[in-house]
Amino acid sequence: MPNKTPDYQIKAVKKYNSKFHEIKLRFLPEEYESVVKFAREAGDRSTTAFIMRAIRETMERDSERIDNE
Repeated sequence: MPNKTPDYQIKAVKKYNSKFHEIKLRFLPEEYESVVKFAREAGDRSTTAFIMRAIRETMERDSERIDNE
């Protein structure tokens, strides 16, 4: 008999996830492997953490450029 996730756990996960917005990214297989490998080698705790850091750093860098235009 398969384990059924308890209703309280489903409710808790839905409440937690409701705090976030999602952006779906699609990678070609070779790009995906490259990003995952780079994130691991860069010491990020996860691929998501690496992508978030890359976005923040790019936004910071580009906002300085935009402000100077």
